[in-house]
Amino acid sequence: MSEQQVYVRFPEEADAKALAAMYKRNREFFEKFSPSNTEEYFTEEHQLQAIIKSKADKEEDRKYNFVICHKKDDRIIGNIGLFFVARGSLQSCMIGYSLDQAENGKGYMTEALKQVVRYAFEELKFHRIIGEVSPHNPGSMRVLENAGFHKEGISRSNVKINGVWEDHQVLALINPSGDV
Repeated sequence: MSEQQVYVRFPEEADAKALAAMYKRNREFFEKFSPSNTEEYFTEEHQLQAIIKSKADKEEDRKYNFVICHKKDDRIIGNIGLFFVARGSLQSCMIGYSLDQAENGKGYMTEALKQVVRYAFEELKFHRIIGEVSPHNPGSMRVLENAGFHKEGISRSNVKINGVWEDHQVLALINPSGDV
């Protein structure tokens, strides 16, 4: 893909309705690989409060949330977050993401992930970004590998999904600049 099809940006309060609709529309799809959410999570009000909290988290260097938008029509098609921020001698974070099921397989998530990784390394000065993915989610594994992440090992009994503790493949990407 030579020309960018998507862009990432920080969410705004006006995005709450679109985010709630995306999560509701993709609930069953997302819950195959992610912990379940309460009914409240799928409401516009909950998403509004999450956006407000995400601004404070960003200001305090705790967590960075982004929405993924299609360039063609500025429609929100997914999200990416940098979380578990560790500064000091670690300078690392974890990355997580979700993409509207209708947009899977088009290269959009890899493109968006590369944009966030560039921001994380160049602007936030992280040394290392960690991604963890269910072995049952080969598409997500490909996204991380296509963005340059390398497999490091298995985190046993790592995340409870649909009532079952699941292992996750750990992948990481190191800042190539080494200037951190």
